[in-house]
Amino acid sequence: MCFPHAGGSSSFFFPLARALAPDVEVVAVQYPGRQNRRSEPLLTRITDLVDGVLPELDRAGDLPWALFGHSMGAVVAFEAARRAARPPLRLFASGRRAPSRIRDEDVHTRDDAGLIAELRRLGGTDPRVFDEPELLAGLLPAFRADYRAIETYRPDPGAAVGCPVTVLIGVEDPQVTEDEARSWRHHTTDRTDLHVFPGGHFYLADHQRRVTALIAAGLGDLSAKE
Repeated sequence: MCFPHAGGSSSFFFPLARALAPDVEVVAVQYPGRQNRRSEPLLTRITDLVDGVLPELDRAGDLPWALFGHSMGAVVAFEAARRAARPPLRLFASGRRAPSRIRDEDVHTRDDAGLIAELRRLGGTDPRVFDEPELLAGLLPAFRADYRAIETYRPDPGAAVGCPVTVLIGVEDPQVTEDEARSWRHHTTDRTDLHVFPGGHFYLADHQRRVTALIAAGLGDLSAKE
């Protein structure tokens, strides 16, 4: 199951779904308030986002499963892994520092101009969107709600998952340093490994083949042990 970044949608993972082997089913989460769930109220807490996916995880039954989350999605995936009835084979945490590495951030409290400036800084949003005022106005509420969710998130003391954690970051990502990424080791009772790619916050768009190979290898190694 894949969890998108703040303001993101399930379609972000279409390339990954096409690239992975046919025997790997990719389920991409669509947060409320966007695309086909546009009529649903936006959520502003990580716990509420997790509440919405737990029933889907339970439906996996005894099938092997793993979680991949990018940016905010890495935290949603982490909390979903913690609360699921059984641990996943692996958690892939992309573009996000460890849950306990808190920064003082206030993007969700900024005016629209400040929020737009942050979106431009990180990349990942089609630049043409910024030239379409009506389209942009329709998207900003989802971005703001997601930023509020992740910026106000605080993990439980000692929060950890019972599975290996693979961490992926871009070396130029302003949202996470290598030191912050390595701190994921404090949030699992298993092992962690870190992979650093060229690029910024959305490094994976430029390294789809390498990211896909890394995910496939991680799933293959663990599936062989089942």
